[in-house]
Order: sequence, then structure tokens, then C-alpha cells
Amino acid sequence: MAFKERNSNLELFRIITMILIVAHHYVVNSDLFTMVNTLGKINFNSLFLILFGWGGKTGINCFVLITGYFMCTSSITLKKYMKLFLERDFYCVLFFIIFLITGYTTFSIKGAISTIFPFFVVQDNFTGCFLLFYLFIPFLNQFIHTMHEKEHFLFIGLLLFIYTFLPTFMNSVVAFNYVTWFIVLYFIASYIRLYDKKWFSNTKLWAILTIITLLLSWASVVGLYVLGYRGTEYFFVSDSNKVLALLTAVCAFMFFKNVHISQNTWINKISSSSFGVLLIHANCDAMRQWLWKDTLKNVLLFDSRFLIVHAVFSVIMIYVVCTIIDQIRIRYIEKPLFRRYL
Repeated sequence: MAFKERNSNLELFRIITMILIVAHHYVVNSDLFTMVNTLGKINFNSLFLILFGWGGKTGINCFVLITGYFMCTSSITLKKYMKLFLERDFYCVLFFIIFLITGYTTFSIKGAISTIFPFFVVQDNFTGCFLLFYLFIPFLNQFIHTMHEKEHFLFIGLLLFIYTFLPTFMNSVVAFNYVTWFIVLYFIASYIRLYDKKWFSNTKLWAILTIITLLLSWASVVGLYVLGYRGTEYFFVSDSNKVLALLTAVCAFMFFKNVHISQNTWINKISSSSFGVLLIHANCDAMRQWLWKDTLKNVLLFDSRFLIVHAVFSVIMIYVVCTIIDQIRIRYIEKPLFRRYL
């Protein structure tokens, strides 16, 4: 994902965000999370695993906040949108064919259509929801720029009351999907961008708040697990709208926004493939089966003293390999294609 204005501090934050998401998938997409809760062991490995996988939904919030921060003063173009859409379709078609040939999936008309058309499920399908959300950006920008600051602030307050406070603290069931939640995050990010409050730029304040919210997130996960709330230990970070998933993401975003990092070509280049990393390693159920269960064999490390080494090494290598693959795609497919036709 490329933007005309590249802040290496936020691009580094985007990389960290995607690493959180990959680590989350290491735990929840490999049956390790199920084993942790089924066996109910309270030991070093089980506590490590639930903490290692805590940040997936927080990472999604961070990713969308970065997008909103840049795009609220920019404009969506056909070229920009088609880059995202075709990047998604390229990987989906590629891996659909690969897994079809290798027997990891079987052919069906519905499967073939959903490979090309990403909007069959918009409740919790990140990629499809993100692409739909992108189409709202021109309308959101018009709406944002018609509001006064106070109206913008109160509007965010109302949205968070409905989508975060009620589901987290009142156990209310609120109709929720990622498209609408990404719009909520967009309003938050645009408020931060458009109204330059003095305390928004207080790096020390946001560093402290990031540490506090991060520790609260970890404490909630460990606390609920130790108290026996198996399967729901991620309650306060279990989805992107939960209070600690939101607060930690906002505080971390504000901290990285303020940290000064000189423009770095390598950071920007690696960050440009962050969406590609997601599209490759979380491509489909067949990919999850092949990657986490058949290739890395995560569950075999459940009681191993090498679990931490395996987890950290796996996440880093997945990020590196996926980035290399995506950089090859950008250089030899995307750039020539868009140079010629768009």
C-alpha cells in the first residue's frame, strides 16, 4: 500500500502491526489456542501462547488508523483502488490454483467465484471489508469536512458508546461488521489528523499510555485465563471494537505518530508489502492448513522447550518470505501492468 506522503515512523508501525497479526495467526489458526483451552494447563508455554497471540484485533485497528490518517486529506483514485483489488485477486487466484493442483482444496463454482469476487462475506472477512470500506472514503471525507470540530468529537463519542462501551461493559449485542467498524476508526484517525491538539504531540504521554494499555491488555488475557475463563480470555481484545483493543491501538498509533524517524527507504519498501504479507499468509483455509499445521507443525511444539524459538522464528520468516514474494510481484507484475494500462 503506497501513499504520496510516507512517514517512516508510521511505516515502521505498520510493519509492527502486521507482525502482531501474524503472531496472532500462529496461535489461533494452528489449533494451539484450542489446545491451550482444552487441556487447561497453566504453565509457561500456555501463558506464552495466549500472550503471543493477543494482538490480532489490536493490529487490525492500528492498520486501519494509519490508513485513515493518510487518506482523510487525500483522495481515492481508480488506480489506487485497483492496485489493492488486483493485489488481492492475484494472490487468491494464484493460491487457489496451487492448492487445487496439490489437493489441498477441491474445485467448486462457488469457490472459484469467491476467489475472484471478495464480497461474499463482509461480517468478519478483513480483506473484503477493507476493500468495501475503501469505497466509502470519498463520502466519508466529504462528511468529515462539513463538520465542526465539536460535532466531529461528539459523533465519535456516540459511535464509541454504541460500538465499544455497550458490547464491552453492558454485554449488549450490537450489529457489527468490519466495514462499519473501519468507518468508526476512520473518524478517529481523521480527528487526530485534522485537529492538532497540543497534547496530541506529547510523545512522553503517549509512550506512558501505550505501556499502560498494553499491560492492561496482557493482564486481562492472563487474568481471565488463570481465573478459568477458558476460550474467552481474549474478551477485552477479542474483536477490534473491544475497549482494550481500541485503546491500545490508539495510544500506540499516537506514540508512533510522534516519534521522529528519518525517512528510510528500506522501512518504506518493507511496509509497502504489509498488505501483501496479510494476503499471502492468511489467504484461505487451505493456506492455514498447509502453513501452520502441515509445514510448521505448531501443535507439536505445545509442550516443547523450543516453543518460543519456533514461534518467533516462524513469524519472522513468514514476514520475510511474504515480503520478498510481494516485492517480486510489485516489480515484475504490478509496475509494468500499471505503467502500461493506468
